[in-house]
Amino acid sequence: MAYRIEQEHAEREPFGEYRYCIYSKTDLVAKYWHDYRGDEHGIEFMDGRREAWPVGRMIEFVEGGGPLPLSLSPRAQAYLRDKLR
Repeated sequence: MAYRIEQEHAEREPFGEYRYCIYSKTDLVAKYWHDYRGDEHGIEFMDGRREAWPVGRMIEFVEGGGPLPLSLSPRAQAYLRDKLR
């Protein structure tokens, strides 16, 4: 199953967290965040479970950004498949 990630459109404080929604098809399955430097990150599943540091560093979870479209890394996809069974 493929998952997609989209940045939330809410206004962000300077030095605030970046927040994302993760979807399976059209269903929101999790919300992901990282701090402005990418040092800290975590995920909250829609059933209330929360985890810090999924799959290592933020750059190992989210790919793209800037001129490239956002996507989930292969490790992030595998992590989500495992956690959402």
